[in-house]
Amino acid sequence: MMEFSKLGVLMVVIMVVIVGGMEGAGLCEMSEDDFRSCRPSLMRPKPVDPSAHCCEVLSGANLTCLCYYRNSILLPYFGIDPELALRLPSKCNLTNPTNC
Repeated sequence: MMEFSKLGVLMVVIMVVIVGGMEGAGLCEMSEDDFRSCRPSLMRPKPVDPSAHCCEVLSGANLTCLCYYRNSILLPYFGIDPELALRLPSKCNLTNPTNC
């Protein structure tokens, strides 16, 4: 039971660090607002095509850095489908990083 509690606390700390970090400097050169503009394209059951603004901010993002989060357990927690996230750069006519 103690191990489960430690895991729960660790997950909360990780979420606070990630979300808190996004509010400040951003994550992978994308701000919280940038992520928000792309979110409708990353959510099932009816994802929409990315907006021009989403593609614009994605073109300035560090895609290799974003690729690092592709297997994060936090993506589904925030309602983001990792499979849709991996397809987003190509939908914006951007090149996916190698080995992503």
